[in-house]
Amino acid sequence: MVAETITTISPTTNKPILTRHGLPPDEILQLGTAAQKAFRSYRKSHPTLESRRKIVSKALELLLQKQDVLAQELTEQMGRPIAYTAKEITTAVKRAEYLNRIAPEVLDQEYPGDVEQGFKRYLRKEPIGVTLVIFAWNYPYLILVNSLIPALLAGNAVILKPSPQTPTIVEHILDIFTQAGLPPHVIQYLHCGSPTDLQPLILSPDVNHVAFTGSVAAGIAIQKIAAARVSLTVGLELGGKDAAYLRSDVDPAWAAEEIVDGAIFNSGQSCCAIERVYVHESIYDPFIAEVKKVLSGYKLGDPADKSTHIGPVISSRAKEAIQAQIQDALSKGAKDETPSNNTFQNPPAEGNFVAPTLLTNVNHDMAVMREETFGPVIPVQKVSSDEEAITLLNDSDFGLTASIWTKDVARGEQLTRLVEAGTVFVNRADYPSPDLAWTGWKDSGKGITLSRFGFEQFVKVQSVHLKDYPK
Repeated sequence: MVAETITTISPTTNKPILTRHGLPPDEILQLGTAAQKAFRSYRKSHPTLESRRKIVSKALELLLQKQDVLAQELTEQMGRPIAYTAKEITTAVKRAEYLNRIAPEVLDQEYPGDVEQGFKRYLRKEPIGVTLVIFAWNYPYLILVNSLIPALLAGNAVILKPSPQTPTIVEHILDIFTQAGLPPHVIQYLHCGSPTDLQPLILSPDVNHVAFTGSVAAGIAIQKIAAARVSLTVGLELGGKDAAYLRSDVDPAWAAEEIVDGAIFNSGQSCCAIERVYVHESIYDPFIAEVKKVLSGYKLGDPADKSTHIGPVISSRAKEAIQAQIQDALSKGAKDETPSNNTFQNPPAEGNFVAPTLLTNVNHDMAVMREETFGPVIPVQKVSSDEEAITLLNDSDFGLTASIWTKDVARGEQLTRLVEAGTVFVNRADYPSPDLAWTGWKDSGKGITLSRFGFEQFVKVQSVHLKDYPK
């Protein structure tokens, strides 16, 4: 069988920029065999957590040294402006350093049972084996470290499958960890188009856990494949339709700066980007006016230009889907109140450029308020009370994050108890903090990454029960 050819298309020019080749089915399965062998060898060669932590520390130093090269590649491959791509590398390193720092508290200890004369009972955590990490293109380094670092620290081997849009990430990661002293085949990678192409590997007993980040549809497909195996565990980080609620006491000018950034940074291509905004009627009009002012200062254009704020979306297909949501909203009574901006009206001729769009007079009959947009669109709906806002926040199939904006932080904290989302912010948005659990409610996923709980999917618990020998 001829190996699949995978081409990366530039979102800035819509021209091919990279080609990679997949593996035939038999070689894909060989990755699993090699990973299981490497896993058992890794346990012997690096039996202590401290030895594994040293490898991770060295790898992170090397990763940071390549920051500028990696940033340039991200801009070319997924279109985020060059002014911001280097920050992903530094943030990924900080996130990984936190996980490395807390690992001894989570992994390197026993959990004693009740004390009983003549007995000793305790729980311990053992590595799960081989983890298949399938990860997305929008924040590839940040997404990858969520799974890669705790998996390696726990003593697992890892097989990486990147997005075809950002294929070089895994090549750099393997090189860096090899230089840092990681034994051969503890990290391997493969390129392929659809995650479902990995069905033979997912069904293989050589894979013990799948960590997937991507769309809901692909996550469901992975879960269906995995259902054939009782022993296989699956973690899913899926989509979002993240909401923001502005209470009546908020300064509209301050809130506008925050909301616009949370909604359209990275061209809105974040699972935790603000995708719907509910504003108390008493500040609605001034807030809209301030959002227009903020948007007027944004520059849409070539991501290689250091003055660019917003680059292209990832593909022509994504551009069409975003524009379809906008047109659906307008056809149902929404108003396009995007301010006049020369770069919005005259983007580069090539590429998948979508101008940041401000929509008002929206409601939940519109797709833009119910379906994931993954683009630079800010739909704003007027509300009259906390109760109405919370009802609308929760009227969604998704539950990744939500945010409440208010001077009354105590009241904001009270309202967080009513919100159906894995992470709830007050006066902040779009920020996965490494010391907090990153987890999706509803259709936004299952399982946890980050925090001390983020190690749990990469270990299995073993009970040890000892009884004294009779004298």
